[in-house]
Amino acid sequence: MLEAKTLSISIPRPWQDLYEAIWRPEFFPKWASGLSSSALTWDGEQWRAQGPEGPIRIRFSAHNPYGIMDHTVDTGMGEPVYVPMRVLANGDGAEVMLTIFCQPAMTAEKFEADLQWVEGDLQALKALTIAG
Repeated sequence: MLEAKTLSISIPRPWQDLYEAIWRPEFFPKWASGLSSSALTWDGEQWRAQGPEGPIRIRFSAHNPYGIMDHTVDTGMGEPVYVPMRVLANGDGAEVMLTIFCQPAMTAEKFEADLQWVEGDLQALKALTIAG
């Protein structure tokens, strides 16, 4: 088993409204700098983008009524990385939860850096969704 950490952020919007605003793959580059530094393009089978360390291929879960926004990132180096993500009801607002797995051969320092990066991305998502 891999070490895992789940990060979450509370956003003062109804969860279904928030999910509808952010579920589309094209929305991810607006806040998820750890995923992509460029627009995503669809090649007919999967999404492609420029990730922080080079080209990546991404598969996203389909739109659904449960707030599931899982995605799998393939860097072409090793196994694709599964990223579970959920938008949940939290009273009148929403909780966005994202789990990061420490990948094989990843140092503790790199894992901690990734966690901090994702925390920043979640803050960016909150700022973007409150403003919009």
